[in-house]
Amino acid sequence: MKIESISVDVIRYESKLARDSAGHAHAGKPSEAQIAMLSITAENGVQGHAFAPQELIRPYIVEQYFKKAALGKPVHARELIWQDLWLRQRGSGAQLTDRAMAILDQALWDLAGRQLDVPVYQLLGGARSKVKAYASTMCGDETPGGLSTPDEYAQFAEQLVARGYKGIKLHTWMPPVSFAPSVEMDIRACEAVREAVGADIALMLDGYHWYNRTDALKIGRALSRLDFAWFEEPMPEDSMESYRWLTQQVDVPVIGPETIAGKHYSRASWVQHNACDILRAGVANGGGITPCLKVAHLAEAFGMDCEIHGNGAANLAVVGAITNCQWYERGLLHPHMEYDEAPAYLNDIADEMDADGYVHMPERPGLGESINFEYIKNNTLESY
Repeated sequence: MKIESISVDVIRYESKLARDSAGHAHAGKPSEAQIAMLSITAENGVQGHAFAPQELIRPYIVEQYFKKAALGKPVHARELIWQDLWLRQRGSGAQLTDRAMAILDQALWDLAGRQLDVPVYQLLGGARSKVKAYASTMCGDETPGGLSTPDEYAQFAEQLVARGYKGIKLHTWMPPVSFAPSVEMDIRACEAVREAVGADIALMLDGYHWYNRTDALKIGRALSRLDFAWFEEPMPEDSMESYRWLTQQVDVPVIGPETIAGKHYSRASWVQHNACDILRAGVANGGGITPCLKVAHLAEAFGMDCEIHGNGAANLAVVGAITNCQWYERGLLHPHMEYDEAPAYLNDIADEMDADGYVHMPERPGLGESINFEYIKNNTLESY
């Protein structure tokens, strides 16, 4: 069975998500937004799907790279297709990004699961049927009643614990917030949340990503005192040596890398050079499910946990396939936004959480997303 066609539908829907000038997500008023759905069709008509911003899978990328790598290939030749894309990436002039590669790879895995009538997490290994979720907050803001003060973080944390979460990760304030970045405010927020939730709730910090070593050290020592579960991306990840230095200076586990390019290759270097205590990988910014799984197994070989970055069906599938990951990242969350409300192009969300703070693996075939194809048919703005 071979891949017969690849297509994209650009869909309009209502979103309550707003982004500031630096691209950080915040709670906003309802407005029209767009999302693209990549579809891969096999000779027998079975399809696999993945959603992404249109910019990532614009016509040039689909025609020049996706179709050349995948059309006519066997539907289960995911490694072959991924390697083909990777070889094309070097000569793409940075046009073919890791995030674009990830979308094609996700759709291929979804196709495989739908073709075989099996959830992707089982195809990947099926290590567990549920996982603890940590609440991942949006970045700090200046909205009254939002996440504008340490006390508001503490109040929101209490609400999250009441909801069932056993772990909370803070994203603190970043520009263009007027007072950001602020080492003192970051520490005050962490102190307020720890005092509010007590010692039994796992806490993590993902703060300003451009702190220097001195600032990162000050925060890291505070997090060590507050018994945080990890410290994430306080400095530019281009400087692996800065992270190697930080892990030697603080007791709080340092996790990384998150956003650096290079997929499993660059993460192998971080392990070799002891630049982190916990390895970080994600489907979207790591080139897809295929390389993300390689990172997780790399970490396992060195006795390390690999925490998967980001929410969504694809990341959840990887979490369900491995044992050296303690959490699923659920969010981004904000006091003024309802996370459990599915976007119109889906019938429900893939990562519903129970009252005990566990997300259960979807048992539907493929990635487990229940796609509202009727809505998509009636709200498609462009197809190619």
